[in-house]
Amino acid sequence: MPTVTFIGHAGVSVHARAFHLLADPWLAPTGAFIGAWHQYPRNDHLDVDRLLAADWVAVSHEHLDHFDPWVIGRLPRRTRILIPRYPGPAFRERMAEAAGSRQVIEIEPWEKFPLDNRGSWITVIPELSPMCHDAAFLIVADGRGFLHCNDARLTAAQARRAKHLAGGRLDLMALQTSGASWHPICYEYPAEEMAKVSMDKRVSKLRAAQRLVRQTQPELAVPFAGPPCFLDGEVDRLNWVLGQRDGAFCDPEVSTEWLREHLPRQRWECFKPGDTVDLDTGEIVRDPVSAEFSFADDERPAYLKQYAEDRKELIEGVLAEYPEPGPDLFARFTAHFEHLGSLSDYFLRQIAMLVRFEITGPNGGVWDVDFSPEGLTVGEASPDARPHYRITTAGRWLDSVLTGRMAWEDLLISFRLSLYRDPDVYNDYLVGLLKHANAPALNAVEAYETGRDESERITVEWAGGCYDIPRYCPHAGEDLSVGAVIRDGQVHCLAHNFAFDLATGSCVNARAANLTSRRVS
Repeated sequence: MPTVTFIGHAGVSVHARAFHLLADPWLAPTGAFIGAWHQYPRNDHLDVDRLLAADWVAVSHEHLDHFDPWVIGRLPRRTRILIPRYPGPAFRERMAEAAGSRQVIEIEPWEKFPLDNRGSWITVIPELSPMCHDAAFLIVADGRGFLHCNDARLTAAQARRAKHLAGGRLDLMALQTSGASWHPICYEYPAEEMAKVSMDKRVSKLRAAQRLVRQTQPELAVPFAGPPCFLDGEVDRLNWVLGQRDGAFCDPEVSTEWLREHLPRQRWECFKPGDTVDLDTGEIVRDPVSAEFSFADDERPAYLKQYAEDRKELIEGVLAEYPEPGPDLFARFTAHFEHLGSLSDYFLRQIAMLVRFEITGPNGGVWDVDFSPEGLTVGEASPDARPHYRITTAGRWLDSVLTGRMAWEDLLISFRLSLYRDPDVYNDYLVGLLKHANAPALNAVEAYETGRDESERITVEWAGGCYDIPRYCPHAGEDLSVGAVIRDGQVHCLAHNFAFDLATGSCVNARAANLTSRRVS
């Protein structure tokens, strides 16, 4: 005592002497994101009634593989729900709707929130930039420290601070190493380029985990939080990403093997649903059902075929809840984007691009949204216009965004769309406007980015030259003195994989502020 049971994906169950806490439990038999994502390996053999008999449920952010309304709606009325306080209201409002009469408590960053009267507590550690509403949990249960990173990309300084706050020791640290995002797998890349981009992102994610663990040296480090699998006909072609040798997403076994090789003195373990570790003794008890599962490539096709058959009716039920849109779809699309365009002049200046939406199915069409610094306009696509970005999706998925049933980011993460960009440069502001869609959150990003202090600087070397650069990344505040690598004349920030040209300071693969680098010798 205390014990931590891994319940699949990023979910854990913490049992202490005086309380039972769940963090980021994803148990819905319908999966998540319009039934596209499913737990891998499956966790439906677990005793759900016993798991949900919790005193506390902590949910890190609003992605539906962490915030599971199916779970929230089945909790006892006495269970209290803990969430981070973010700059915008979206997560709080979605959680309040799912929670009903259950108490929802927002925790301020780094605030020690008591879990019992014996000295146990929890705090939230959000990413530095308010562009990203992700947060880690630091839990101290009966004197044992557990850093639950879920999807949050913490800086090295944040991780070290967490260890200090826990008394100078982390008994357990769990890190996401799969990075299951819509880039690159939803993009229209040639096969060779898709393979290269996938491998680059995979290695970058592993290096980021390696860096954090090297900085904190926990007693036990655990790769977790994905990847998911895909079971219905529209998205099951994407299961190539699970390939152990060259897939875009790393499973926990592959991650553990890679990290053991690169940090051989660190203790690493791979856990499956139902596996439990005692934080006092370090003893591990393996779940007998999950022990039969293997991530091996040759066993995956049969496993996923049976899994898909078992969930076929449930998935069909989810998809049936999304009817085709009516003839007013374009009018509502126009009103929606005119509203978004009124929320932040700062974001319009940073986006500054033409985005084309190809909407398939009844009452669809091809529509352009011009995110201009002078103002946003919407219209039928012009054959003479060259879009910088193209989003193709079905009208019934778009309709659910326009009605508020799901957020833009839910649609993006569902992978029920295809994407193209020219030039192939990530625009964080376009994604930020779509996913936040509220003025307080957007204003917080503007305040953060325009108020940065770049006075603390470091010197880096490349090809015989020395360059003066800011210590902290202009994108999201990563400490570049420990969180970056220099190669090919570029600074590669490991937190979000942004790359900056040392000679000019320009970000070469994303829309971001200039690094303000200069050669000094």
